[in-house]
Amino acid sequence: MTEKMCLLFVSGTVDKLMAGTIIASGGVANDMEVDVFVSFWGLLEFRKGAPVNTKVSYEGKDMAAEIFQIMQEKKVQPWIEMLRQAKEVGNVKVYACAMFSDLLGLKKSDYDPIVDEIIGVAEFVSMAKDAKMTLFI
Repeated sequence: MTEKMCLLFVSGTVDKLMAGTIIASGGVANDMEVDVFVSFWGLLEFRKGAPVNTKVSYEGKDMAAEIFQIMQEKKVQPWIEMLRQAKEVGNVKVYACAMFSDLLGLKKSDYDPIVDEIIGVAEFVSMAKDAKMTLFI
């Protein structure tokens, strides 16, 4: 039986989306099934045509410009491209939160194709209850 990792993305900041994506990639590298549930501010970044996000968490604001410059120099892919690669390589599913989608009037067609489905929190909790690990990012 394949082990499962569940990730909950609620932040829309680049540093947390990047961290969550790196963790998802690590799960794939360890042959884990990865379920990503995206809600609140994180969900806004999964909309089709979302502008390039340069927001960072409060603790990173003083170094953001420097880190973005280094990432550009080292040709680090944007977080969403890393997540696409993880999906191509392994068993990664991305789910949009039904409640927040409804609040914003968003349908599946409004999201980037990386989003597999819109599901409710009860379904995500059911997925997470049997996971080897569940991380809130």
